[in-house]
Amino acid sequence: MKILFKNIRLLNPEQNLDKIANLLIIDGIISKISETDIQVDNETEVVNAENLIASPGLFDMHVHFREPGYEYKETIESGCKSAANGGFTGVVVMPNTNPTIDKPEVVEYIKQKAKDNLVELLQAAAITQNREGKQLSPMYELADHGVVYFTDDGTSVTDSNVMRRAFEYASAKDFMLAQHAEDHKLTENFSANESELTGKLGLKGYPNVAEEIIVARDIMLAEFLGNRRYHVSHISTRGAVRIVRAAKARGTRVTCEVTPHHFSLPDDLVASYNSDLKMNPPLRTNDDIDAMIDALKDGTIDCIATDHAPHSLHEKNVEFEKAPCGIVGLETSLAVSLTYLYHQNHLTLNQIIEKMAINPRKLLRIEVPSISEGNSANLTIFNPNEEWSVNKEKLMTKSKNTPYNKYQLKGKPYFTINNNKIHKCVL
Repeated sequence: MKILFKNIRLLNPEQNLDKIANLLIIDGIISKISETDIQVDNETEVVNAENLIASPGLFDMHVHFREPGYEYKETIESGCKSAANGGFTGVVVMPNTNPTIDKPEVVEYIKQKAKDNLVELLQAAAITQNREGKQLSPMYELADHGVVYFTDDGTSVTDSNVMRRAFEYASAKDFMLAQHAEDHKLTENFSANESELTGKLGLKGYPNVAEEIIVARDIMLAEFLGNRRYHVSHISTRGAVRIVRAAKARGTRVTCEVTPHHFSLPDDLVASYNSDLKMNPPLRTNDDIDAMIDALKDGTIDCIATDHAPHSLHEKNVEFEKAPCGIVGLETSLAVSLTYLYHQNHLTLNQIIEKMAINPRKLLRIEVPSISEGNSANLTIFNPNEEWSVNKEKLMTKSKNTPYNKYQLKGKPYFTINNNKIHKCVL
């Protein structure tokens, strides 16, 4: 691979880097960065990059690739293709596979399937065996095999004593526990956010308090047990944000993430009964959306993560109440974030990069890529201003369950570079 990006904007807030330069990459290494012309041979691809930005490769700490067990929805191969097509050079897959990621042999199987890929695939393992919320998984052994954090994602650890024991067990090595915060007794058979609208639509509602109860309980446990590391997955309500903000102000080691759909899509859209608008947590109100944006601006929300959750057409193409929860998001995440946050003057480009590339790695204690001569090229190259229309048939994910089909978005990934590989994004 030899490629020269001419007059590209290099942007990395971690390096305090923001300048226009020529960027030459040879065999996966940043060979030269220069504000003057770089001479290259005829084998080098030259890209006029005046409208493009190069940032550290995007990193999504919350995706579902379904393998092993549900390969008809997504495979590690198709998931990595989808990630690269959306500009991501790294992801963390969730443990709700079959078998569950709660044993070293499952971790090693996934490692082998993902090796030598452009996209670095890391794993979160279950807090409890088989994600049943009863017996703890062998966290120490799993961490020795490379697991980066622990979560029963897809379900919540609702037993307070089990969550206490998990915090205590994790404390010796300071593991991060993440929670899908949901009191399942309050959300049983839900279809959408609990509101006056869901009543009119005849849909069972999911009340905000079901998320907030678990967030508050877990933070109290984390504090009681010596300020343990705790992360709230896909936060979605104003109340949950308020709880996290107050805990951070007290010095609690709590962090959280938000999905693009929870800061861009209001719950009244479910009146269409489009099952690609059904997810867990459900779409919330405009007031909740405003709270997500405010929390991104003030740093209460640390990261943007997709919760990429593929489902096959035959699963989603049913009555709204019967459809599974979840949407794909890797290939629209950057564009949605730019459209709804940057272009509406909520976040700067630096802040977008922090939320999507830098902060997730810092939370997981992973090295943040540096845009420096001699370093491996781990880059996302995108046009922040290009307008385009989402066509779900172009998505590289195996499933096409996106709520953004035919949406006009502003901002588009162009190249994803990592591990001496380059992907030219097709959207």
